Parts: sequence; structure tokens; C-alpha cells
Amino acid sequence: MYKIVDKKVLNPTVVQLQVEAPLVANKAKPGQFIILRVDENGERIPLTVAGVNKDAGTVKIIYQIVGSTTEKLSHKEAGDFLQDFVGPLGVATHLEGLKKVCIVGGGVGCAIAMPIAEALYQMGADVTSIIGFRSKDLVILEDEFAACSKVLRLMTDDGSYGEKGNVTLPLKEMLARGEQFDMIITIGPLIMMKFVVETARPFNVPVTASMNPIMIDGTGMCGGCRLTLNVDGKKVTKFACVDGPDFNGYEIDFDEAMARGRMYSQFERHAHKETCNLFAKEVQ
Repeated sequence: MYKIVDKKVLNPTVVQLQVEAPLVANKAKPGQFIILRVDENGERIPLTVAGVNKDAGTVKIIYQIVGSTTEKLSHKEAGDFLQDFVGPLGVATHLEGLKKVCIVGGGVGCAIAMPIAEALYQMGADVTSIIGFRSKDLVILEDEFAACSKVLRLMTDDGSYGEKGNVTLPLKEMLARGEQFDMIITIGPLIMMKFVVETARPFNVPVTASMNPIMIDGTGMCGGCRLTLNVDGKKVTKFACVDGPDFNGYEIDFDEAMARGRMYSQFERHAHKETCNLFAKEVQ
């Protein structure tokens, strides 16, 4: 059993937990993830490590309430326990040798991008962060990104906070005026990452995309995170949870990944509704 030592609601649908897991905290690196179960009857879900405190032996996870398990998880409080908390898993983000990096995060994907930005900053790299949200009330981790970024551009779709527009606007502006980056690292909705890649393509800047959004069970056994890469004109199949989650953005077949993701959306909505109804009955 793994104790939740702190809980913080970041916005109406995003929650941050600090979980006591010293062995995971001692080993986890930016880009890796854990698999948890809320209770003994729960499903396994992968969640990216959003930070660690090795001295306290705690691991930070940030999740969005979208399905049955995350709804159950949202009802846990500090002092409660999780059944399982396994990790670290996945391949850590490759950061060695990077001197100037642009981090592009969208929505809850910023929770994955933030520890990468922090690690680069601690390594002495020049970090530019572009983070995007639909509106002001959904903004998360602004202070954390500001603390580790030489430049921070915060975008909202509706212009209610920061600058109006999507994350590709400042990225294109920077690249067009000759800004040079060793790497662009993008993490967020698949459609956002696709257009970040297309924005960078004319400028030949390397792009790493995190395919966490397509992971389901985190072990490769379900096949849901199967990914088609176009490598030197040949199609190659990889698994986001085993071989990734980071991949060369130019090689990813984003359209296929998005089509597969839509297959599960109706099921998730139904499962989430049933779980909400269950908790509502318990309250009554």
C-alpha cells in the first residue's frame, strides 16, 4: 500500500498527488511513468512522474479526471492509500548534450513537460517554454515553468490569459526570426503535437514527441499504444509504453494514433459516468 501524503487541485479537472514511494523516487527520471491501481479491484493505469523528492521518498503525479479510474482517484485524500504504485517504467527522455531546448506543452501534458524543463535547467541548458491551455481557469504549473525557463510564453485559445492563440504561433515566430534550438520537445494532445512537428519541419529542427496520450495499460500487452513510425521509407511498429514514450516526431503517424484513440472515447465517457453515479449514490 502506498500513502498519499499530499493532494492539490490544480484546476477543475486536474489533480496533483504526492505519493510515498521511496524506491520509485530514488530511481525515476524525467519522461518515465508509473502504473497504479486505486484499490484491489481497480484497473491499472499509467501516469507520468511529474517530479520526485528523494529525501522525502515521494513521487508527484498529476492527472486529469477523464475516466472511471481517475474519477475514483480524485476521491482519495491525503492520508489515504493506493493499492499499487509500480515503476519507474519507460525510457527516460534523452537530455544529454542539449544546450538550448524549446519545450512545448499543452494542457495536462504540461505536467509531463515540466520535470523535463526542470532537469534541463539544472543541467545548465537554455530553456524556452511554450505552454498552452483552452482558457485561464485551466492553466497549471505557470510558476514552475517560469522558475526554470529563460523564456516563457503562455497561450490560451480564448485569450483569457497570457497570449491568445495556440502554441504553434510563438514557435513559428521564434523559428522564423532565426532562433536556433538543439531540440524541440513537445508533450500534449496528439493534434497539438502533430502541428508542432509540422511547424518545425521547414526549419529542420529535431522534434521529440511524447506519446503518453496513447498509453493504456503501460505494459505493451494490450496493444492500445501500438504506434506506426515511418523510418527511412519503411513502416515500423513500436509500443509507446515499452519503446517510448518519446519518439522522433517526424517519424510518427499521428493520424493513425488519433484514429485509434477515438475508438476508446465513448467507452471512457460511459465508464466515467457510471463511476460518478456510484459515488453520488454513496453520498446519498
